[in-house]
Amino acid sequence: MKRIYLIAALVCFTAKAFSQGSPDYGSGMKFNLKEDGSKYLRVLAWNQVWLRSSQMNPGTMINGEEASSSTDIGNRRLRILLHAQLSPRYMIVTHFGINNQTFTNGGAAGTTGTGGYGQGKKPGLFFHDAWNEYALVLPQPDKKFSLSVGGGLHYYMGLSRMTMSSTLNYLAIDAPIFNWPLIENSDQFARQGGLFAKGKYGKFEYRVSYNKPFATNLTPTDVPTSDLAVAVDNSGNTKWSKAGYFEYQFLDVESNVLPYKVGSYLGTKKVFNVGAGFYNAPDATRTSVAGNVEKHDITLLSADVFVDMPIGKPEKKMAITAYSVFYDYDFGPNYLRNLGIMNVGVANPDFTGSTALAGAGNLQPTIGSGNIWYTQAGVLLPTSQEKPKVRIQPYGAFTYKDFDALEQSSSQFDIGANFFIDGHHAKITTQYSTRPVYTAPDTKTSKGEFTLQLQIYL
Repeated sequence: MKRIYLIAALVCFTAKAFSQGSPDYGSGMKFNLKEDGSKYLRVLAWNQVWLRSSQMNPGTMINGEEASSSTDIGNRRLRILLHAQLSPRYMIVTHFGINNQTFTNGGAAGTTGTGGYGQGKKPGLFFHDAWNEYALVLPQPDKKFSLSVGGGLHYYMGLSRMTMSSTLNYLAIDAPIFNWPLIENSDQFARQGGLFAKGKYGKFEYRVSYNKPFATNLTPTDVPTSDLAVAVDNSGNTKWSKAGYFEYQFLDVESNVLPYKVGSYLGTKKVFNVGAGFYNAPDATRTSVAGNVEKHDITLLSADVFVDMPIGKPEKKMAITAYSVFYDYDFGPNYLRNLGIMNVGVANPDFTGSTALAGAGNLQPTIGSGNIWYTQAGVLLPTSQEKPKVRIQPYGAFTYKDFDALEQSSSQFDIGANFFIDGHHAKITTQYSTRPVYTAPDTKTSKGEFTLQLQIYL
């Protein structure tokens, strides 16, 4: 009986984790490999298409022409995930796809110019996740403690809830990116290779990992005095990193079958969680002062809170979602990374005005030594129909950044709405976002970007 209960629980938890707001969807594409359901394969596929209208940073050109604005369409994500439960204790996860294909970039390595392999074309598939996992202590209805261990290219990267967020069910149109502070430097699209352990003790959930970061080798600029030093990613003979995230779930207990944290349950659960996490990588960055090279640890800390629950009269099916996180980042002196999602702009060498310090296109100061506070909140509006054709969820988000490398802090906001056709499985999202544009460490203005997203996942 315990075996049957465990199988049913695993299937139920996994189905709930990937069917928020769509009661008709069930467990999706699930194929039993054994009649009793103890062995099965689940397949998930999703696509996020972005249509955008963007103000470009000063000094931008696109495909050889000066540009102060741009409109485009691109593939933000095209992914497939395979989740195989080969026994109640043994599980394999593989996850592959593409990201960020635009009309100018995001194509396969070496694609350039015009033609069949021109710029932006035929992006290469790669693995996001590939790990094996074994349950040492199975979850049981009469026991509080559970423990699973695993290894491979994994997403158990600690730090915060949003660092391990699912890309299928965000409240806002996307993550703010600084939740993945190592993105595409010492990780592979927010993943590292290593070992992890996860589990629960009652309403307390824990995740820890021990990983080998991908090697980095940027050369620091030599400066005459230490106050001018700027740390860059250079790990040499890379040392192992350590990460963890610990969370207390006051109300409903969330599934931890897979690492991907839900962004919005659309009223299908009552969740109130408080969490804290860390990431540490020894000797991961370097500075150079008067010819002397110094190594620095990367030490990242966070604390967050997440609320998602139904409100009002049950027949109205309203719900609120809110998330707030504080990051304390130390990458070494004056470390700063400028990033822009699906950036189609490049620097204009003939521009004579004040260019943006971050660079061309939609680049902005995104990650750095200093502090970041991010908060988002949304409400699922009421309905008078049993099965409404569309549910609407307006939301807003606020970001405060205070980086050591810049003399002024910055504030920015996002405002938008989700239009749910079939929960998160088929939705349209609209969002307007601002970003800071620094032309000097103490001088900044603001630019904006409007995005419409079409999402479907099976």
